[in-house]
Amino acid sequence: MAFTAQLAPLALAAAEEEEGTSNFLVPNATFFVELGAFALLFWVLTKYVIPPINAAMERRQEAIRSEFAELDEAKAEAKGAEEEFKAQIADARKEAARIREEAREQGAAIIAEMREQAQVEASRVTEHAQAQIAAERQQALTSLRAEVGTLATSLAGRIVGESLEDDERSGRVVDRFLADLETLEASKAAVSNGATP
Repeated sequence: MAFTAQLAPLALAAAEEEEGTSNFLVPNATFFVELGAFALLFWVLTKYVIPPINAAMERRQEAIRSEFAELDEAKAEAKGAEEEFKAQIADARKEAARIREEAREQGAAIIAEMREQAQVEASRVTEHAQAQIAAERQQALTSLRAEVGTLATSLAGRIVGESLEDDERSGRVVDRFLADLETLEASKAAVSNGATP
């Protein structure tokens, strides 16, 4: 506080001195020096400081514009890639559906072919079995004729009391006997099936 008290009279004295000698409407030399310094500073700023700053700002703006352009291009590429990816997925799904359908058709064709082969094989086996049965039946009939013929001839010879060793006569007797047996079998089969003989 003591210091401000000492400064107050000095400031008052300086103010009184200025009041008497200077007019603020008339510029003095300090004003022109300050104006010259300002002009020099303005010229230096406009010549050397502001152009590099403006150039840096323009470069930065251009870089930002190019980044935005690259960003837009990248967005367009990403959208194109996404659409291409979706198209590829759709194509893959269609291809998978086509392959499944082909596999289903091939499976059905294989099953049909196997059924046909099984039916052909079953019919071949059935025909072979029927042929074998017919052959065995014929063989049994031939064997039966020979045995029955011999037995019938010897029995008939004992009953009649004369020898029936004549082949022709014994063949006729055997044939007649077998025909009677077949007729008897046919009538039994008809009765068992419900038909009247």
